[in-house]
Amino acid sequence: MGVNGVTEVTNNIATTYASSVNPSSVEEKKKDSEVSAKAEAAAVFEKSDDSQKTATVSQKEADRTKIINQLKADDALRQKQLLDIVHKMMGKQANAYGIANTDNDDDSIWKFLAKGDFTVDAATKAQAQEDIAEDGYWGVKQTSERILDFAKALAGDDPEKLENMREAFKKGYDQAQKTWGGELPEISKQTYDAVMKGFDELTGKTQTE
Repeated sequence: MGVNGVTEVTNNIATTYASSVNPSSVEEKKKDSEVSAKAEAAAVFEKSDDSQKTATVSQKEADRTKIINQLKADDALRQKQLLDIVHKMMGKQANAYGIANTDNDDDSIWKFLAKGDFTVDAATKAQAQEDIAEDGYWGVKQTSERILDFAKALAGDDPEKLENMREAFKKGYDQAQKTWGGELPEISKQTYDAVMKGFDELTGKTQTE
């Protein structure tokens, strides 16, 4: 075999090797590159997905906190509303009681009237006496029922909120006493007891608890 024959054989072997080995090697490298690219893409997607989940959780927590704060603010507003209502109601009840008893010499009654000369005509006095009667507008029954109705309207059937309303009522009553410079008249004390009993019934409590 001549030199040309050897060269040809050598070239054929090289060509065969190149066609059988190198393409495979190139293909493997290509596959490895594709796998790496997919892995990187998956890692980026997973990272992005985790970030999105974290952002979603954070938003939910922020929304929940906002709702809780709003509920607390609403509850505080409702308590203040009842407190103001009680303050005004007890003051008006005391006024009506004082007017209805202008002939009574008990100085404690006059604490509920304006300072200085205070005169009441017969019609005004008669109306005040009617108002503080047992079934009168400022009587124990109607006054306590109005206060409890306001409390139920503001708190619903939630026992915890009703207890908050009870505390608001007590504060309102105390404010009314301070406004009038001392204890409110007996009719107001009876109203206080009736309201407290009403709260006990609404919240399922007993007097001994």
